[in-house]
Amino acid sequence: MIGSVWLVFALTLIIHGVETLSYAVRLAGIRTGKLAVALSLTGIIVLISRTSNMLQGTLFGNLIDKAKHDPDIALGFQFHLILIGASVGTLVALLVFPTMVFVATRLIARLEVVGSLPILIRESVTIDKLKSVKRVFRLPRLEMLSRLRVGGIPKRLLLMNTLVTGIYTVGVLSALYASYLVPENATSAAQSSGLINGIATILLTIFIDPRVALLSDKAMSGKVKQAELHKMFGILMLSRLAGTLLAQLLLLPGAKVIAFICGLLF
Repeated sequence: MIGSVWLVFALTLIIHGVETLSYAVRLAGIRTGKLAVALSLTGIIVLISRTSNMLQGTLFGNLIDKAKHDPDIALGFQFHLILIGASVGTLVALLVFPTMVFVATRLIARLEVVGSLPILIRESVTIDKLKSVKRVFRLPRLEMLSRLRVGGIPKRLLLMNTLVTGIYTVGVLSALYASYLVPENATSAAQSSGLINGIATILLTIFIDPRVALLSDKAMSGKVKQAELHKMFGILMLSRLAGTLLAQLLLLPGAKVIAFICGLLF
């Protein structure tokens, strides 16, 4: 059982790390003047990560079943541990962001040559290429972090990003926890995770992505300095990190709300 928890922890870490690093691909596209190619790669990354988020339910379903028959299992602790994985993944993405911008710049240039994503993956995911990444590894400098002030970026955008990230992070886990709290409506509660994540994805698409796209276009046309774009991505990543921490507080209330709604409807 412990092995299953750590497997979900690792999956959650990877999902949130990869989705956060999609900003690096977008920034690399702006730097190289190939934003359309970058947006195509970003869309693929986000689609895979958000779809993979649903695997939590499959992997964690067996743990829910065991917890129903063994009250000594600390299910709440395990859920909170998995949510820590989301925060760790986002934090790791923040630390390797400069490196991934450099790597993404190379990948975009190479994709333009080979013209095929499968070929690009086949060429890039090799032992030698992975070893070469350490030669360009760079951490964020302190002066970069000191420039990440909220001024100029709508606070509502950051609050929305934090809230939606929190809902997206905890959606599957709250639904599964609700299925544990109300076993008579377990199936309905567990299946609600798709609806919750769908709503969170729609909110991200409506409120967050257009703002990022608008500033990206302004940076491409020279109306906004790229430093402002770097600042916005940095602030958005920090708000994503705050959202994963908020998810810790939303877990139990979210599960109770789902359980209550399921009780009313079914």
